[in-house]
Amino acid sequence: MTRFQTTQTVPERARRAGKRVGQSRVVPEEVPVALTYGGSTHAVMMATPADLEDFAVGFSLTEGIIADPDQIEAIDVVAEEKGIDLQITLKDEVNEALRLRRRHMAGPVGCGLCGIESIEQAVRSTPDVSTSPLKLSDEDVVKAVGLLDGQQPLHNQTRAVHGAAFYVPGRGLVAVREDVGRHNALDKLTGAAARAGFRGAQGAVVVTSRVSVEMVQKTAIAGSPIIIAISAPTALAIRAAEEAGMTLVALVRGDEFEIFTHAERIERSEEVARLAARVPLTR
Repeated sequence: MTRFQTTQTVPERARRAGKRVGQSRVVPEEVPVALTYGGSTHAVMMATPADLEDFAVGFSLTEGIIADPDQIEAIDVVAEEKGIDLQITLKDEVNEALRLRRRHMAGPVGCGLCGIESIEQAVRSTPDVSTSPLKLSDEDVVKAVGLLDGQQPLHNQTRAVHGAAFYVPGRGLVAVREDVGRHNALDKLTGAAARAGFRGAQGAVVVTSRVSVEMVQKTAIAGSPIIIAISAPTALAIRAAEEAGMTLVALVRGDEFEIFTHAERIERSEEVARLAARVPLTR
């Protein structure tokens, strides 16, 4: 597997105790990464040059290009002068489906309505995950975020990247990935979990970023019915999660958090329930 440098140490001037001092800081690398299928570039993302095979698989899954990692025959990581090209070889039937999809998307230019397909893609329907039986306890939510905090080496070095993890009750975090882009981190996580044989319905996605609608969509496509975030969600993300039957937990701070949708999946611990039962109701 090709390895690329993920950080750089750069000089800087800092103000400390009222004085300017010279020092150095570790910062993350950010490079263009092309995702190429059958010789045609599908997308170029600015990303951290790490876990690139996971990125290729996860992006392919969350963008609906493949339904299973086995539909990829090969991934070649090619270093270019100014970036990285992920050359992804699909099985014949999947490659043909992608070719037809590209032909359908290609249309005339110069028309004010020509962007309508892009708009529809941006607000695409989110897969329904309401039938998933997965439930977590309050302690699971707190534990998942606490574990992620201790498994982000790149963030600890730079304080400039996002983290995403997959939490399975009884097992803890089974995969963690980092990237300068929050969507990239989630795609890398999706790829890593799928390649390790985990199904999305087995656990919850945990992220350090805000929850945008794309994060909800990608989580649902991966099959997970729960997303847990340290930061806040957008209004559209809340609506999308509600419609998809997904539980959205956010603003996790220590042992406190907020549940925005489908709170029935987060069960109070026996201890919390017992203490609550002792408190008399007031009128």
